[in-house]
Amino acid sequence: MLIEAGDIDALARGCAVLGTGGGGDVTTEALVARQAIEQHGPVRVVTLADLHDDDIVMPVGGIGAPSVSAEKIGSGAEVEFLRTIVEGVLDQRVGALMAGEIGGGNGLYPIAAAARMGLPLVDGDAIGRAFPEVHMVSMHVAGLLPEFIVVADERRNSVVIRPIDGEWGELLARAVTEVFGGSAAMADYVMPVSRARGAIIEGTVSQALRIGRSVQSVSDPVAALVDAVDAVKLIEGKVTDVERRTAGGFVRGSVVVEGYGPDAGRLVRVEIQNENLVVLEDGVVLASVPDLITLVDSHSADAVATEVVRYGQRVAILAFPCAPIWRTPRGIEIAGPRAFGYDFDYTPMEVSRVVRA
Repeated sequence: MLIEAGDIDALARGCAVLGTGGGGDVTTEALVARQAIEQHGPVRVVTLADLHDDDIVMPVGGIGAPSVSAEKIGSGAEVEFLRTIVEGVLDQRVGALMAGEIGGGNGLYPIAAAARMGLPLVDGDAIGRAFPEVHMVSMHVAGLLPEFIVVADERRNSVVIRPIDGEWGELLARAVTEVFGGSAAMADYVMPVSRARGAIIEGTVSQALRIGRSVQSVSDPVAALVDAVDAVKLIEGKVTDVERRTAGGFVRGSVVVEGYGPDAGRLVRVEIQNENLVVLEDGVVLASVPDLITLVDSHSADAVATEVVRYGQRVAILAFPCAPIWRTPRGIEIAGPRAFGYDFDYTPMEVSRVVRA
């Protein structure tokens, strides 16, 4: 499969939906990716089966608060710089790039560099959505260690971190990112294909493209999106309150939506940490991580990111199932509600729907 300039709009829309409110701004990354493809040609998308066991896969993405990255624009050369450092550490060439997370702008992040460097892009990522913390990746669930992490900024400052485990990787990479101004580029869990098999979530680039194409040229984009991702529409209404702050490298806060039409009289609150974490109504959990919770425009079905949601917007809140790896005991331990400080256990959104009915 090739990603051409004409595919970027659909890919960006799909990545935004999978971003669950986070993952960084798709607009800027889409512009950068489209320009790179127009100048250097399309990007070849490959599966792990297309690569050799000893080929090095380099996952890349942005780290930091989305509200910061939307204003602190990178130089465009960060991924090439990361590659140089990684190849120096390994004394081996990088064979393919991969999005660290398919959600939001990070899903588009490696495309421009892949076009410029002539590298293939792996059809997969480490999350199947976006999560706010470094260790919340499928490799950590699978028991792999981040042997080293490279964090770099647009000035070509860089730090190579050798954490003892994923949690320490989060703490150290977050601290470096704060020094770099709250937003930076990162390569982590760099590994040969032989280790990536069974440890990444495959097919997510193709999935994002399918999602984006599903809402093009249809009369009811929200309904089409619901069908495309097997979602439940929790509520449709108007945003009546937004509380948002940037602290510790994250955007934190909440969004309140007041229902209209069939949902008139209902008030639903979404709690966020870069991404949408939990949906509550009268103290009852309607959906929670690791399942995906996405706010979309009620007319266009365009995803609404946490850093731009505002009073008066008409939105629908959708919830849909996460990748199966996140529903394992280890996955829930790493990225379930208790991992974010909530005092309740994870219930799959399909079960919550039955209980509410």
